[in-house]
Amino acid sequence: MRLPLLAALLLPALAAATPAAEAEWTDLTNLDVWQGKTDGWVVAGGAKTDPKNERRLVPEPGKGVLVNDLMKRPRDLVTKQSFGDVEVRLEFLIPKRSNSGVKLEGLYEIQICDSYGKKELTGDDCGGVYPRAELRPRYHYLDKGVAPKSNAARRPGEWQSLDIVFLAPRFDAEGKKTANARFVKVVLNGVVIHEDVELKWPTGHAWTKKEVPTGPLLLQGDHGPVAFRNVRVRPYAAAKK
Repeated sequence: MRLPLLAALLLPALAAATPAAEAEWTDLTNLDVWQGKTDGWVVAGGAKTDPKNERRLVPEPGKGVLVNDLMKRPRDLVTKQSFGDVEVRLEFLIPKRSNSGVKLEGLYEIQICDSYGKKELTGDDCGGVYPRAELRPRYHYLDKGVAPKSNAARRPGEWQSLDIVFLAPRFDAEGKKTANARFVKVVLNGVVIHEDVELKWPTGHAWTKKEVPTGPLLLQGDHGPVAFRNVRVRPYAAAKK
């Protein structure tokens, strides 16, 4: 079959499939989908670094972007909906030296922070699987987490993309864990930084908490200025079709 004829046959099918595939995504870029009070967060049209202070963000008029305000003591954003195997896509923007994160089931964190240009990486760098930690006597790490394969972080003040494919832990009928959670793939700014990373326990100081088959998505908002846009999720089973 000649190429032009093959393309003519395939293009209508591809065009018809696109809306259905997009419909599988759930948009989380509004405040109604998050639990409890969302004080300290605003819906804006954009965000940029404050020209008077490079460590702060200034929201811009409009809709579609979630921006926190540390002066109002923002809480973490936690979805009302729970997820198991899931694909997450979002974009984020942080100013210089800021810190945030994305937690699957509220327990397993991919770190967001300003690590532009850094050579030696750990799980505490942007895109890393955050280390285990303890709060007392002072907050301290128990390991180095899982460093990203390479430093794909952009300069602070620039929008960055993060795609995560996550497999939830498995349990038998009695509730005993039979398989650990996994990050199937994590892509930062178009660069694959993790593939098939097994999670023997939750990250950070949550590592002793009970693991569950489903849980909410958490966007960290109390560690530093951050903006999120195009936050979307869909079941991983749908993503594999």
